[in-house]
Amino acid sequence: MALHFDQPQQAAEIVLRSLGGKLDAVLAVDDSGVELAALLCERLGLPGNPADAVSRVRDKLAFRRLLKQAGLPCPEFHHLASGEDPRELAAGGLRFPLVVKARRLSGGRGVMRADDSADLLRAVDRVRAIQSRADRDAMELGLIIEDFIPGCEFALEGSLERGELTTLALFDKPDPLDGPYFEETLYLTPSRLAPEQQDAIHRAVAQACRLAGLVTGPVHAEVRVNAQGVWLLEIAARAIGGLCGRVLTHCLGMSLEERILRQAAGMPLQRERPATAADEGAAAGVMMIPIPQRGIYRGVQGLADAQAVPGITGASITAQAGQIVAPPPDGASYLGFIFARAFTPAQAEAALRAAHCKLMFDIRPQYPAVAARDAQGT
Repeated sequence: MALHFDQPQQAAEIVLRSLGGKLDAVLAVDDSGVELAALLCERLGLPGNPADAVSRVRDKLAFRRLLKQAGLPCPEFHHLASGEDPRELAAGGLRFPLVVKARRLSGGRGVMRADDSADLLRAVDRVRAIQSRADRDAMELGLIIEDFIPGCEFALEGSLERGELTTLALFDKPDPLDGPYFEETLYLTPSRLAPEQQDAIHRAVAQACRLAGLVTGPVHAEVRVNAQGVWLLEIAARAIGGLCGRVLTHCLGMSLEERILRQAAGMPLQRERPATAADEGAAAGVMMIPIPQRGIYRGVQGLADAQAVPGITGASITAQAGQIVAPPPDGASYLGFIFARAFTPAQAEAALRAAHCKLMFDIRPQYPAVAARDAQGT
């Protein structure tokens, strides 16, 4: 059934009118559906997170306000209402660099860095256009502008049970994410952070979950770490996106999806533990294959060579021939995923980079006549 996930109240009414029989659970597989799933759980009396808690962490502005009110590390931020001139904010003494963000998009979509006032105007115009195409509430939402947080970025994949957070994996992101766009590529586990820093990330995410009111189910958190501590970028009441969950099967003893379904259905969970660097062959990684340019995806060469790289356990191209693809900040998908297992995270990282170098993607201009004209300089 066709639903407007960005208007969950209306979508919930449509679903409830169409449902028949008893349900065990309602789950969402990505950010667009988490609010609807929470509303349906509430209306049907099923276990789940409160809908207002899910909405609170999905809205980047509401999440920043939550962190600030609780006194947790939080960048300076401003709400730029639709129609408001960003030059008025700049005149008030903004400190660059800044990051302009759409409020409810994910995967780097609608996120841009600005290093000066001219950058800020361009970023606001572009992010407003992206949000207006992606969210029917764009006019009411406006944008968020916040200080850029320097540091290394990490992702925590966790699970909540009665409000208690279990860390399933902590991922290093070895590629710098400094902008102007923020396309994620490599995730590696176990983390090479010192144990005390890993514990600090776990505590920060657990505290934010409690403050937001999240109590059950999967959690995916993005953080930055620098000399000032752990900075929460965002927390999502869902599992890691795309096919990335496959990288956890070796340490969970089951797929991440099975674990989520077992928890939702009240079935027993096998005991899991996060992998450590001492585990033989415990290191694993995934590359979200970046999109080099906007255009129409036609195909790929070198896939067999990439899959043959030592340490590579699989490579899946998820883009479909004829599909229009675009890198962030416009797009929020990937060409596919490459997976690796190795004795150390460094070996897994090297295998992923080597495999990626084997791939040659055919991405044609979306408007061939315009591309030909530009190439001729006419």
